[in-house]
Amino acid sequence: MRVAFLGLGKMGTPIAGRILAAGHTLTIWNRTPGRAEPLVSHGAHAAGSVAEAANTAHVVFTMLFDDRANEEVLFGREPNGSDGLLASLASGSIHVSLSTISVALSERLTREHALHGQRFVAAPVFGRPNIAQAGKLWVVVAGETNAIETIRPLLELFSRGISAIGNEPRQAHAVKLGGNFLISAMIHSLGEAFVYAAGQGIEPELFLETVNSALFQSPFYAAYGKVMLHPPEQPGATIDLGAKDLRLLREAAGTAGTDLSLADNLAEVFADAQHAGLGNTDWAVGQYEMAQRRTRTQRNRNL
Repeated sequence: MRVAFLGLGKMGTPIAGRILAAGHTLTIWNRTPGRAEPLVSHGAHAAGSVAEAANTAHVVFTMLFDDRANEEVLFGREPNGSDGLLASLASGSIHVSLSTISVALSERLTREHALHGQRFVAAPVFGRPNIAQAGKLWVVVAGETNAIETIRPLLELFSRGISAIGNEPRQAHAVKLGGNFLISAMIHSLGEAFVYAAGQGIEPELFLETVNSALFQSPFYAAYGKVMLHPPEQPGATIDLGAKDLRLLREAAGTAGTDLSLADNLAEVFADAQHAGLGNTDWAVGQYEMAQRRTRTQRNRNL
């Protein structure tokens, strides 16, 4: 199958690499051309523009940072004068959005692709870059049934499971935002629990092992707890990214008239972390750092 992949960041590169390794003809594009070189050395073709990439493919994947980046690539015109993806993708071709974007943008893309005779599938993923590298992401997919079945073999190349949510692409992006909200809530509760344990003279790592064994038995809790207590050299996801996803969740909830008080409280935590200069810090590490700082501040007040 002829595939194009737009966006070669921490997540996009390993996903594209697995598609290439499976023997598909792959054309890649990235704003920073240098990021394409490792894949080109393994047989991918680097396109000089979004339009060139789109013209070569039956299926185009996008893995871009936020709504703004998606809008520029999909609707915009590049400095060299070439068109964006919507104007370049052939009728009947499939655009698969792996990005975490707003529900509102997902709805807009659904309408615009339909007007252009193109098919649109939302397939955001759960997992950090190391999970993408291992091909063990979880994919949440929504869109036209025939389009999903066409791309399913490609999705299986980088996933350990696929959840088909519905016929409306917006539904998959809503699930992704809701899942990331739960991750933030889990990290927040773990951070405060670790601070509590330390205040009682209990090693946070021993606390986590005990409580997780007794209650949750969750590899997810264990993995995030390890990240928080033993920060990685390179962040898998950042505070800025978590803040963006939480903002998109609150916007979607507000549009639907849904009150999410915990999300509102977490938004303040993320804002404080960004104000403290932790925007580029690992998402889990930054939230834990804020829990520790709040405790230190409270203790100083009590002196």
